[in-house]
Amino acid sequence: MNKNVVVLGCGLIGNAMARDLAIDGHFAVTAVDVRQDNLDRLRNVAAMKTAAIDLSDPAKIKAVIADADVVVGAMPSALGFSTLRTVIECGKPFADISFMVEDAMQLDDLAKRHGACVVFDCGVAPGLANVAIGHCHAALDRTDRVVYYVGGLPKNPQWPWRYKAPFAPADVLEEYTRPVRMIENGKPITRPALSEPERITFEPVGELEAFNTDGLRSLIRTIAAPNMVEKTLRHPGHADLMAVLRESGFFSKDALQVGGATIRPLDVTSRLLFPMWAYEEGEEEFTILRVIVEGRKGGRGIRYQYDLYDEYDRQNRRTSMARTTGFPCAIVARMLARGEIAEPGVHPPEYLGAQPGLLDTLMKELAARGVRLNGGIR
Repeated sequence: MNKNVVVLGCGLIGNAMARDLAIDGHFAVTAVDVRQDNLDRLRNVAAMKTAAIDLSDPAKIKAVIADADVVVGAMPSALGFSTLRTVIECGKPFADISFMVEDAMQLDDLAKRHGACVVFDCGVAPGLANVAIGHCHAALDRTDRVVYYVGGLPKNPQWPWRYKAPFAPADVLEEYTRPVRMIENGKPITRPALSEPERITFEPVGELEAFNTDGLRSLIRTIAAPNMVEKTLRHPGHADLMAVLRESGFFSKDALQVGGATIRPLDVTSRLLFPMWAYEEGEEEFTILRVIVEGRKGGRGIRYQYDLYDEYDRQNRRTSMARTTGFPCAIVARMLARGEIAEPGVHPPEYLGAQPGLLDTLMKELAARGVRLNGGIR
């Protein structure tokens, strides 16, 4: 009998997940979104039902997932935590990519009481990067250093920004303002976003710039490594432009009086930037990820490196960010449906990576979809 899967949020990435889950005929998929135009893009998919529902209302979420065997989340970050709580209260298995500001693990006890198995931050980074890090950490006697680099970028960058946003632009601006938490010499510290820029050459892209951003999230608590940082990748020159805007107050949330009106600089900046940062239909882009974990095993130094490069899928007209973020979550949802991941609680993806064979399975499933994570001991 087919399992019932409900996908909450069907924008760019939720759309990719819903299609992936419907394609093999093992699931009856219900795609849910407040916007009918998002749902209309799924109307010709077999084994797919759609429901236009206001997902800010917990009661409506509870009603639409009542018969679900598995729930998948791709909600806006502002609604991610409340949605997570609601799904947990219903006792449903949940694979989620909602990049919430709140600490999802605060709901671990609640999930255990309700028998809900939740995997959060289940995309590319956080997500796939965490699985690889958890795998390496479990294999080592001691982990000394963790760093990962990630970016989603236009293939043909244009002046002046040399950037477009493959996901919610409001979340992008947070990357340039939120203080960066990292581990250095065994101590948790914070540094400004955009700090410590460096240039790195990646095949087949060429030179990119990397800078500190606050992307470690659960890794800070779950992986015992004395040095750990996440860096975002952009085309060279973009970071300086963002630093100028930030230092000049364009990202401020403090209201100003201008010509008798009350405005926030951030709101004006967003209205001006976002149209320029929107991808055109069919515009080519790529996602790039590098994970490095160093440590010791059996008395000798070990270095792991995993690399991913994925481009816009012309045939299916699907962005690389939707593929690399949505497919890992859809694969984990299948594992939840099969009971391969079943322990009640709220689990970060690095915990999955510690399970023998899980990273290999995930890599094989992704490769079958044309997304390749390559690497191992270097």
